[in-house]
Amino acid sequence: MHALSLVRWWQTTPTTELVWIFIGLTAQLLFSMRFIVQWIATEKARASIIPETFWYFSFAGGSMLLAYAIYRSDPVFIVGQAAGLVIYARNIYFIWLGKRDPSTANVA
Repeated sequence: MHALSLVRWWQTTPTTELVWIFIGLTAQLLFSMRFIVQWIATEKARASIIPETFWYFSFAGGSMLLAYAIYRSDPVFIVGQAAGLVIYARNIYFIWLGKRDPSTANVA
């Protein structure tokens, strides 16, 4: 695709479509940030660990990707993201539970 085709595509694509593309790209960036957070934490600890922010980025990015998948009407993408959100929410629940009552925190 050369520059003229890109300009033509940009000019002819409806604003709603451009907004959803932006949401999808932002969601993918948020979702990808969890790997960067995990990588940095692992490097600092010199051991494989999953920090709390990993789950927040997972939930935020997964939620946005689910919205994008619903907009795109992609059943495989919808099921995949919805299943992931259950896991992310459960991990966040355990984090919050551990903060409220440190005796319930599971230390690996």
